[in-house]
Amino acid sequence: MKIVCIGAGPAGLYLAISAKLRDAGHDVTVIERDPPGATYGWGVGYGENLLDTLYRNDKESAERIRAESTLWQEQVIAMRGDEKAYLGGYGFSINRAPMLEILAERATGMGVKLDYERAVEDLSELSDADLVVVADGANSRIRQRYSDEFGTSVDHGRNPYIWLGTDKVFDMFTYDFEETPEGWIWFHAYPSSTEVSTFVVECQEPTWRGLGLDRLDAGQSMRLLERIFARPLEGGSLISQSRGKPASWQRFTQVFNQTWRHGNAILIGDAAHTTHFTIGSGTRLAMLDAIVLADKLFDHDNLATALKEFDEEGHTNLRRLQATARSSMAWYEHIDRYIDRNVVDFCYAMACRHGGQPPWRYLRHVANQNFLVRKGRRLAAAGGRRFQAHRRGEAWR
Repeated sequence: MKIVCIGAGPAGLYLAISAKLRDAGHDVTVIERDPPGATYGWGVGYGENLLDTLYRNDKESAERIRAESTLWQEQVIAMRGDEKAYLGGYGFSINRAPMLEILAERATGMGVKLDYERAVEDLSELSDADLVVVADGANSRIRQRYSDEFGTSVDHGRNPYIWLGTDKVFDMFTYDFEETPEGWIWFHAYPSSTEVSTFVVECQEPTWRGLGLDRLDAGQSMRLLERIFARPLEGGSLISQSRGKPASWQRFTQVFNQTWRHGNAILIGDAAHTTHFTIGSGTRLAMLDAIVLADKLFDHDNLATALKEFDEEGHTNLRRLQATARSSMAWYEHIDRYIDRNVVDFCYAMACRHGGQPPWRYLRHVANQNFLVRKGRRLAAAGGRRFQAHRRGEAWR
């Protein structure tokens, strides 16, 4: 089968890898409008569940991704200066650029052709392909071109946010809420490597306008944010440059398509669906899409049947997660309803923003504020990580 993927992000590259793994006879090309190495954003976060899946699907690329990744342990929420509360858990993160380099090298080694600096504006340009996989992100030009056929609806969140980096390396997944004369502004940050952390700033629109962030240039905005977050940054600097230009304020793009297929074209990843960054599932879903689509292509000789199953099952499986993502986004858009609480109760409200919890979970949350309890949970989590790593054949780190 001749397969063309539009977009050399995690979705497109991993589909190419996954399709080749199942049938090396596929003729696969990945087309990308940007040059090699040109990417946006900072860190990509993921958990054990994705790592397990990557090891099962392609151990070679999974080992390299894990080797480039950084571990974070626990989550800390800070507000009003020194008030802090803690949540458990751990996760991994990797800078987007080395992740894409790993996937590109793996794909090339399997015989996938990578065609950089080529823009595709219309499906008619790829008339010789048996299958066109549209994986060019939330702002997909192909999806926009055929929005009626896909039944596309796009709307935007209310809160402005900006995706930055910092040379302050956080060892925990860190949330910090700072009160200004114009209202509250906050960030969440996590280590992307041993040298930098991802740093996402968000606020409500009146605060954004009141602080002048709608008018300041990139340098002025960075200096203002560094002053606001001087305490948690501890002398660190914010980094705006990404993809050769300063980061810009955005509003989250919510993408929904009634169908992901049109003829022999199929949408995957953010081109097909988006979930709010506060639940951190975008890359995971993109790579899972790639695996599931490759499985469907392998299981069915008839392309139309494979695409139909992928489309229908994907919509069904994604419905609950998208609802969760919308609830998470709405919680931060109405954060003034919760911000007057003490930090422990505020932290619990944030942790439960996806839905109700039994009363005993609050008691466990209060107990978790004790240092010895957290230390015990860290030791237990380390044991769990060791077991998981051994089970999937990973060297313990």
